[in-house]
Amino acid sequence: MKKINWRILFSIILILSSVLMYSAHYFIFNDSHHIFIYLVGDLAFIPLEVLLVSFVIDKVIEARERTVRLEKLNLVIGLFFNEVGTKVLTCLVNCDENIAKISNKMHISKEWTEREYKLALQDAKKHTGNITVHNSELEEINAFLQSKRDFMLKLLENQNLMEHESFTQLLYALFHLEEELSTRDLSSLDLEDREHLKIDMKRIYDVIIMQYLLYMKYLKNTFPYFYKTALEVNPFLNNHPINQQEPNKEEPQKSENTN
Repeated sequence: MKKINWRILFSIILILSSVLMYSAHYFIFNDSHHIFIYLVGDLAFIPLEVLLVSFVIDKVIEARERTVRLEKLNLVIGLFFNEVGTKVLTCLVNCDENIAKISNKMHISKEWTEREYKLALQDAKKHTGNITVHNSELEEINAFLQSKRDFMLKLLENQNLMEHESFTQLLYALFHLEEELSTRDLSSLDLEDREHLKIDMKRIYDVIIMQYLLYMKYLKNTFPYFYKTALEVNPFLNNHPINQQEPNKEEPQKSENTN
């Protein structure tokens, strides 16, 4: 209510100021003809001014704001792949029995152009993955997703995600998988539970491949120095488990003990 009163008051002040200035002009120059010429001219320009502001300037501002929002969104997606996405995709790639049908087409390089990315997106869309996991792998996925739950919750709080429905659905699918894994005894799954989890993982797999390719394309066009690093951890080139770093640290110790 206060905002309405303030606007009305401000409008009255502006109108009275205009009347006062026109009155002063009339009493000084005593030329109403001149006043009405400019008054009618100004009124005639108002529709053109509205057109200019509404359809031209407004569109330019809207396009600029959308560009800024998409830039922020891509940064959020980049954080997701750095913290969660790349490792999850790596695990799903390793669990895909049909990966040989598509892996060669996903060997992203610095020389890739718009055409290569377009073809890769088409191949990814057609790919039918066959996810097969063992109990130990499910436990690793569960532990990893639980450790990243707070991070993914913070991503969902980002208003820029409203611009990207498919990425939001990917986050929801990850939350659903984490919930399904955490509420089951993964050491003794029956066939029905195992098939249900495979469907949940397949849902994530189909979306995350597409998002990964779009993310890599964005990096190449925007941050080539990050792109070079991302190429080195391409999940389709490095078939390693989700907790790859921990075994690697133990390998030298094992070799020393054997010697």
